[in-house]
Amino acid sequence: MTTLKELAKLLNISVSTVSKALNDSHEISENTKRRVNELAVKLNYKPNRIAQQLKTNKTKTIGVILPTVTNPFFAEVLHGIETSATKNNYDIIVCLSDESLKKEQRSLELLSNGSVDGFIIAVARESQVEEEVEHINTVISNRIPILMFDRVVNEIVCDKVIVDDFKSVHEATEYLIQKENRKHVVLVSNIEELSVGKLRIKGYQKAMEDADLTPNILKLSKVDDVEKHIYNYLKENPNTDAIVSIDHITGIIAINMAKKTGKAVPEDLSVIGFGYEHTQLLSSPKISIVHQKAYEIGEMCVKLLIDNLQSENHELQTIIVPSKLKLGGSTR
Repeated sequence: MTTLKELAKLLNISVSTVSKALNDSHEISENTKRRVNELAVKLNYKPNRIAQQLKTNKTKTIGVILPTVTNPFFAEVLHGIETSATKNNYDIIVCLSDESLKKEQRSLELLSNGSVDGFIIAVARESQVEEEVEHINTVISNRIPILMFDRVVNEIVCDKVIVDDFKSVHEATEYLIQKENRKHVVLVSNIEELSVGKLRIKGYQKAMEDADLTPNILKLSKVDDVEKHIYNYLKENPNTDAIVSIDHITGIIAINMAKKTGKAVPEDLSVIGFGYEHTQLLSSPKISIVHQKAYEIGEMCVKLLIDNLQSENHELQTIIVPSKLKLGGSTR
């Protein structure tokens, strides 16, 4: 295996110069960087990560704890995290909490023993419902940086990357009322116990109240037959003329159930859901969405966490990644 010393000898420069060139240091000229990198590639040089860790006390690895990856939002955030981490010469270790408090606790305990330099986490449903987050505070107290995204806990002092959930749903509901003259807008939710769900519900309620309309919320549990509940609601409330779904799947189900009850979408009933651009390919007509820019959220998470890891005077921040109402065929 080729070493730094061998590269330095072949190029007739010092070992430190080779090391700095491989790490893209501003102290090294572009010509020297090019020579070093070309030879490193030619000789298939691989850095000794263990030696680097012992020398710097850094793993150059980020722990990522997600509730699930079956949700397209979290899958796309993970894509952004992985791509950005790679560009910055960091690796990631991904753990899934499966919405479980115990699994989240176990993942933090497992990786905080020196395996990673910091964490990116979206809090598990059970952790938020039970308001149990001491395991997260314990990691922070041990001087291991944590960044929260999407599902955050306001009481925990750390970096956060979020969408303005209140504003995004308020604007979506307002669009249906003002631009389409909808009077019977129902909100469909299966995440009302989560921080993001609570904010989205408040945004909907405010838009309805501002228009002197009565809010109607169809709350669904994880064990509910979602198709049956939405279908029955529409049959029992035939005057419903718009639906706002605040998660990634019930909006598409709502389109299908509306058509099943004989309603034309969007002529009789408009639907707005949450998602990102690929979500619109999953329904006919294409669903209008609050585009959360999940990939950009992942990129921002890595940028902010690495800044914390590399800065001696990092100021904790809450970054809001603006969402956008992206209209499709499910609205007029």
